Amino acid sequence: MDFNNKNILITGGTGSFGTKCVETLLRDYKPKRLVIFSRDELKQYEMSQVYSEEKFSCLRYFLGDVRDGERVKRACANIDIIIHAAAMKHVTASEYNPTECIETNINGAKNIIDASIENNIKKVIALSTDKAASPINLYGATKLCSDKLFIAANNLSGKHKTRFSVVRYGNVINSRGSVIPHFNKLLKGGKKKLPLTNINMTRFVITLDQGVQFVLKAFTNMSGGEIFIPKIPSMNIIDLVTCMAGEGQYKEVGIRPGEKLHEVMIPREESLNCIEMDDYYIIQPMFSWWNTEQLKLTIGNNGKKVAKSFEYSSDSNTNFLSLDDIKRILGQK
Repeated sequence: MDFNNKNILITGGTGSFGTKCVETLLRDYKPKRLVIFSRDELKQYEMSQVYSEEKFSCLRYFLGDVRDGERVKRACANIDIIIHAAAMKHVTASEYNPTECIETNINGAKNIIDASIENNIKKVIALSTDKAASPINLYGATKLCSDKLFIAANNLSGKHKTRFSVVRYGNVINSRGSVIPHFNKLLKGGKKKLPLTNINMTRFVITLDQGVQFVLKAFTNMSGGEIFIPKIPSMNIIDLVTCMAGEGQYKEVGIRPGEKLHEVMIPREESLNCIEMDDYYIIQPMFSWWNTEQLKLTIGNNGKKVAKSFEYSSDSNTNFLSLDDIKRILGQK
């Protein structure tokens, strides 16, 4: 999709994804207006020191919270495209503060949907997580609810023709709050052994740049109602610990509340609605309005149905990062 001369809103725009997305859009396109919506005035100030409105005339910094429906509606005025990245993401914090997680991830999603339809937004993509597939923690459960809301929102748009889709992917390497910065902080603080919840733990991993490029690509491919899932590698967490601290330099501390041993991005139950493309998967909505012509076009472009027993899980993934791959990510090679 051509983002030139478009009015774009990014919720959670000062987060790791939002910052990289702004960098990419300013570098590769010429948006008419690029609105950075977030509730943290300090992060907005810090971001404006790098990407100033004086240097980039299309930029607008808009303070607000997705929980505030009226403020969201105001932010969405005259917008063409929304990337909804705002969320409460910390698993443990969500377990201990469930109502806060629900307010942001579920009610915030509803506010984005209502504002999008009222303002005649053309396309909306919401960012999801592997934890939304067969969730066992509150964060994952709220993101599953959010996904369902965005998919069903295509039922509501009517004459406004607003289209909603979802992008789901795994852990973002080196994002704020992720494990690599945490391990680095511990090592710099003098720790010799890193905490490891379980020696067999695996995770899907993706770089920030890959995540941003995949989301932007999804705007081109979406017709509304799909969940887009990239094909990405898995990583053994013990391999990461080995690369960062050395072999055997860990202390097994046990799985935390709401944590899985392995993550799933496509549960077996959703395989009936799943199409495999060259470098990503599409989970189709089970609604009568689903665009069958778009489906034929998708399959015609190298798409195929997955097997009924298919499951996309971080432990059974056919693509794993080697120790050398991890060292390159860490800048050791």
